[in-house]
Amino acid sequence: MSVVVVSGTGTEIGKTVVTAAVATAALAAGRSVAVLKPAQTGVGPDEPGDAAEVVRLAGPAVTARELARYPEPLAPDTAARRSGLATLTPAGIAEAAARLAADHDLVLVEGAGGLLVRFDEEGHTLADAARLMAAPVLVVAPAGLGTLNATDLTAEALAARSVRALGVVVGSWPAAPDLASRCNLADLPKSGLPLLGAVPEGAGALEPAAFRAAAPGWLGAPLDGTWSAESFLAEWPA
Repeated sequence: MSVVVVSGTGTEIGKTVVTAAVATAALAAGRSVAVLKPAQTGVGPDEPGDAAEVVRLAGPAVTARELARYPEPLAPDTAARRSGLATLTPAGIAEAAARLAADHDLVLVEGAGGLLVRFDEEGHTLADAARLMAAPVLVVAPAGLGTLNATDLTAEALAARSVRALGVVVGSWPAAPDLASRCNLADLPKSGLPLLGAVPEGAGALEPAAFRAAAPGWLGAPLDGTWSAESFLAEWPA
């Protein structure tokens, strides 16, 4: 896998921190890593975006690229239209990822919000870019009530487009999980997506050195980590 697309089941669920954790684990495994943020919304021209946050947490060895930035915190298509700026196309995203993949072992393409958020006037989405790149999608999901439906919908959308789902990572695992969160651990794989990790709530607030030391322990072996779904389920029984 030279290119992996990271998508969420929604917004504000820990997608950027998960991307940083995957980058960290890959670097620790001796792989060169780039992160591509096709559309950054809701951030001013001089403010750090999601790609910069990945570099801050994972380290300066990560190559960061951003293709478009829109000032309002909206879907990329809407934000581009309101700002008068150009939209993105799946081909443009794929070309940028291919350029990075030529010089890196792993390219992480972090989406904006959920899988089917629109990038342009024709209604193209991150799923279209993933299909064009023939890249698997890592799904980031929240822990609590409602995540099973959103994860199932995402899995069905990927399958309908013949895009491979790599698995699902819980983006913000609470220190004191409620019953729904604990039950979801066992039920999430029923969507057809294997459970590949759980990133602790507040991980993004750790000092970078602490983040880098801990990140491989939050992710399973397919993501270069040491996390075990079986052990985690035993630790948090329903």
